[in-house]
Amino acid sequence: MTLSATAALFSALCVLAAVPSTSVFAVTARAASGGFRQGALTALGIVVGDLILVALAVFGLALIVETFGEQARLLRALAAGYLLLLGILTLHRLRAAARTAAVHSPLRAAGASFMVGLLITLGDQKAVLFYLAFLPAFVDLQALTPAAAAVVFAITAGSVGGVKLAWAWIASRAGSWRGRRAAPLFEALSGVVMVAAAIHLLVTR
Repeated sequence: MTLSATAALFSALCVLAAVPSTSVFAVTARAASGGFRQGALTALGIVVGDLILVALAVFGLALIVETFGEQARLLRALAAGYLLLLGILTLHRLRAAARTAAVHSPLRAAGASFMVGLLITLGDQKAVLFYLAFLPAFVDLQALTPAAAAVVFAITAGSVGGVKLAWAWIASRAGSWRGRRAAPLFEALSGVVMVAAAIHLLVTR
C-alpha cells in the first residue's frame, strides 16, 4: 500500500464511522447513560465486528455468508433475540425504577456493552459486500501481502475505533453535564436502539 492510499483509506473510514447510524447512536446512548467506559466497550465491539467483516473481504471469504445457509439464519435470529432481550430488560428496569433515584440497567455489564456493539455490526450482512466493494478502491485485494493486510486491519481499527471513542467521550461529557436526572432518558434510548436493531435483524434478509 502506498502512503497516499493508506491516508485515503484512513480518511474515508473516519468519515464513514462518523456518519450518524445505529452504531453511533448505540455508542452515544451507552456513554451518556453509563459513562465513557460503557461507550468505549460498545465501540470495541463495533471495531471487532468491523475487523471480522474486513477479514471476510480481504481473504475472499464472503461466500461463507452464503454457504452458511440455515446456520447463518439461526445465528442472525440468536443475535436478534439477544438484542431484543437486552432492550426489553432495559426498558422494564427503567419502568420498575421510575420511583427511585437509581437506575440499574443490565446494559451496565461490560460484556453486554461489548456484545451490543458486536452484534449490531455483524447483524448487517450487507456490510460484508460493502467492504468487498469499498476496499478495492484503495488496495488490490488479489495482490495483498500479509504486511499490507496488517496495515488494512490497523487502519480499520484506528479509524473506526478512534471515531467511535470520540463519540463516546462527547456523549459521556454531555451526560455528566446534564446530571443524573438525564440518565434514565439515555437508558431508555439505549433500550429502544436494542429493540430497533433486533427488529432490523429479523425483518431484513
